[in-house]
Amino acid sequence: MSFQIVFVALVLVFMLIALMREYLRPGLILFTAVVLLLCAGIINPEEAIKGFSNKGMITVALLYLVSEGVRKSGILERIMFRVLPKKNVTITRANLRFFPLVSLISAFFNNTPVVVIFAPMIKNWARKMKLPPTKFLIPLSYATIIGGICTLIGTTTNLVLHGMLLQEHKDEMKAVANGAGEGILLRYGIDGMHMFELSKVGIIIAVVGLIYLIFFSRHLLPNQRKSDEDTDQTAIVPPGAIRHEIMLGNRFPGLGKTLREFDFYRRYGGHVRAINRGGSIIEGDYTNIKMTHDDTLIVDAPEDFYPTWKDSRVFWMINRVGDFEPPMGSKKRFFALALLIMMIIGATVGELPIVTENFKFLKLDMFFFACVTTIIMAWTRMFSPKKYTKFFSWDVLITIACAFAISTAMTKSGFADFVGGYIISLTDNIQGSRWSIYIILAALFVITNIFTELITNNAAAALAFPLALSVAENMGLNPMPFVVCICFAASSAFSTPIGYQTNLIVQGVGGYRFTDFVKVGLPMNIIVFVLSVFLIPLIYGL
Repeated sequence: MSFQIVFVALVLVFMLIALMREYLRPGLILFTAVVLLLCAGIINPEEAIKGFSNKGMITVALLYLVSEGVRKSGILERIMFRVLPKKNVTITRANLRFFPLVSLISAFFNNTPVVVIFAPMIKNWARKMKLPPTKFLIPLSYATIIGGICTLIGTTTNLVLHGMLLQEHKDEMKAVANGAGEGILLRYGIDGMHMFELSKVGIIIAVVGLIYLIFFSRHLLPNQRKSDEDTDQTAIVPPGAIRHEIMLGNRFPGLGKTLREFDFYRRYGGHVRAINRGGSIIEGDYTNIKMTHDDTLIVDAPEDFYPTWKDSRVFWMINRVGDFEPPMGSKKRFFALALLIMMIIGATVGELPIVTENFKFLKLDMFFFACVTTIIMAWTRMFSPKKYTKFFSWDVLITIACAFAISTAMTKSGFADFVGGYIISLTDNIQGSRWSIYIILAALFVITNIFTELITNNAAAALAFPLALSVAENMGLNPMPFVVCICFAASSAFSTPIGYQTNLIVQGVGGYRFTDFVKVGLPMNIIVFVLSVFLIPLIYGL
């Protein structure tokens, strides 16, 4: 084993521990890993920063702005208000009406805004219907996740892996130009993923997952948490104040400080009445507890608090209890929807052979249409053009960009081939058997899924990508089925609240405990695992 393999392994171990213990934000931790690899000479400066110019990463950034434009239009709220039943309501009947719709929306829309918009709506609706909100909020998060795996733009994870395929294809083209041999992506004619590449298996997973969520999850979910109910409904709101629930964002300046050290009222004009952490209200003197980015604060504030801070990224989620943001006018609302549909159809049609052959001078892909849609939304004031940088999740973007450099280091050092060889060795006793490919896919899925549950989905995808290419190269197989397997595994963050941002949001809003995610999420993990491993070889072929 060479020094480079050992060094990369140590850096990865350091990175995983730092991510699990949350020493810094994920973007800074991954950037630290990149700097260490750069200092060791494993990657060069060009390789260290190439992720920042990757089309996949920039597409993710543009879709944040598109999502903000659609969110501000109010079209999603209007749709959900029409779908939520008003009488003769049961949990199963309600699930049948809105969870399939949620999955459909999240297939073409960023998951986090969907949950941010729908979670407080469903919570308030459930209370009016005298149903426990806890029966709906975890399934809401899961419905967005399984919807997101069906299309290229459904989740950032898919776009990250798409960007990595594009970068690998570009590197192979350079290698051919320099006289090197043809790479595995060129051999199989792979140049990224098209809009519905993942739909072949993703739709089946989504349907089975929805059946589980609609008919079975309610039996594993708790009834309303007493502490959460008491805080939201029975606590006295001062005259002239409105009760708000806010989830702290990564930019919140009070992270790591107590409420005694950080004067929330002086900065934001609201009084913090409680802190919800890990699904439970902190009892006792909560003002001496250091705040984290996973906390949800219950705040009493005046009328102007909501319009002042509703677009801020200081708070991940902010909602007036029982009230919602007024939507735009009907013309802009439907114009936002038309732009979203144009982007989706344009990117899909642009990948058809007849289009690519006749428009060789212009690549009509998702990046192109995301650029066009963003510019139109900016000039028509669908989002505030003066505050557009607020709508980016910079930590996610830095994490994605650094992931490209780490993936390169894993390949160049030989670490990916080393681990890939070990994965292939699991089938030594059954070489030539049709079961060998299932074992390898299962191993890749489990490795990626463990990373996802412990760290972040984007980092997990980046770590698993070079392993998938190495396995495919060594076995002489098409790499696309292995990449698809990683897409599903990296998005299957159901068993813990920390693996996916939407899980953290509903944990705070619904007052869930860690064990609630284990009980409901573990069967979802098994469903996605079994369907992925057995359907991918059948549908994609190897």
